[in-house]
Amino acid sequence: MDQQRQQWGTRAGFILAAVGSAIGLGNIWRFPAVAYENGGGAFFVPYLFALLTAGIPLLVLEFTIGHKYKGSAPLSYARLSKKFEWLGWWQVAISFVISTYYAVIIAWAMSFSFFSFDLKWGDDPGGFLFGEYLKLAEAPGEVGGIVSGVFIPLVVVWVITLGILVKGVKKGIEAANKIFIPALVILFLIIVVRALTLDGAMAGLDAFFKPNWSTIADPKVWVAAYGQIFFSLSIAFAIMVTYSSYLPKKTDLTNNAFITGFANSGFELLAGIGVFAALGFMAQQQGVPINEVVTAGVGLAFVVFPQIINEFPAFNGLFGTLFFVCLTLAGLTSLMSIVETFVAGVQDKFNVSRTKAVLVGGGLSAIISILFATNGGLYFLDAADYFINQFGVALAGLVEVVVVAWVLKELNNLKSHADSISDIMLGAWWKVCLAGITPIILGYMMFQNILTNIKDNYEGYPTSFLLYSGWAVAIGAIVIGFVFMSLKWRKSPHEMNNGNKEVS
Repeated sequence: MDQQRQQWGTRAGFILAAVGSAIGLGNIWRFPAVAYENGGGAFFVPYLFALLTAGIPLLVLEFTIGHKYKGSAPLSYARLSKKFEWLGWWQVAISFVISTYYAVIIAWAMSFSFFSFDLKWGDDPGGFLFGEYLKLAEAPGEVGGIVSGVFIPLVVVWVITLGILVKGVKKGIEAANKIFIPALVILFLIIVVRALTLDGAMAGLDAFFKPNWSTIADPKVWVAAYGQIFFSLSIAFAIMVTYSSYLPKKTDLTNNAFITGFANSGFELLAGIGVFAALGFMAQQQGVPINEVVTAGVGLAFVVFPQIINEFPAFNGLFGTLFFVCLTLAGLTSLMSIVETFVAGVQDKFNVSRTKAVLVGGGLSAIISILFATNGGLYFLDAADYFINQFGVALAGLVEVVVVAWVLKELNNLKSHADSISDIMLGAWWKVCLAGITPIILGYMMFQNILTNIKDNYEGYPTSFLLYSGWAVAIGAIVIGFVFMSLKWRKSPHEMNNGNKEVS
């Protein structure tokens, strides 16, 4: 299996895929508001610190594990230590959960690309989104029926994603990213340039960049910076381990990590400029201060942006379409990488063909995703997203660094592997960050999260609803990790050990 493992065609192909995975919906709709709420320009200090002490060190770690052990996340962790194969499956299960609802958000963006032509949302984008488009149920927990306006584009999203993945790493993922990422950057640049020429844009940028230095002393701001870097870079999803396992033997891992980290942050900054220029324009049009129009997530993308597009002086439909096409592209490049993690895991564990792994893994995710295309879909999506990120991704990242740095004490081995093929040598900073800074901050984040969620129900949802749509989803991902570890590998242990020898 190892000898025939697929490979990226070019180094640029790998970097574009890694950047494509990192650049997702969160860059556009999460980062600008997080930065604004945590000190504006002053936030860039903890943000940059978090990128250099957690983001890039973790990217180097995952690139090195994938490259050295030449396998999907479960196989790579099994080769690192058979006892920790479950960690790889846990991360794969997290990606699986995310793929089921992420595809639905891309389907919304796809629908809104068409709604933009004639500004179908009218004067009340909020009412249109929740009422006419999502046909949202009265209360959380009600499933209702399938909403055809969401279901039809959802089918299209899955056909595109699984079609690309069936073609493989080089002809599928790499080829798609070579088209999607440049297109995304060019289209988004057009939007940003247009937003900067709007009345009130400078007031928006002033609000975004104006530093509030008093926030630097607030630990919450630092936790927000680490959280943003962490969720934004596709760390602890099994993605970067999987992608780097397709790299050729001689490849500059550390350099690739720096390029990926800074490219992702560069796009976040661009998104912040575009979003706040547009919000400044909206605030001026409505005669209100900017803090009254700042929002994040679904509300920003599907309610506030349509409001802004309504106010545009010219070519409203065109800029609306461009914005939602950008969201669709950013979503698709991330969804491909998320689904690839369980395709690779299933292929390695059960020794099946790529096509079969895509149809079984991707097909199962596609079927489950229909739940989020029902009347109650938004509530389920909101709860699953919050819990799998807070108690899935963040916790898996914490466990990953503790296991590799402290339990298995593998940092020196991984460091020498990365150093042997990279131009930039990993100094003591790398080990200090991974063994000290990252686990302390992620541990603090987890502790605060658990306290917050025990005190107050997320979004005020009923406890019974959160138990099965949130907590059960996050805990279920860990259980699945152990279940899959207990299943037999369809390749001999001799081959498994070969992996260790061959790549040492």
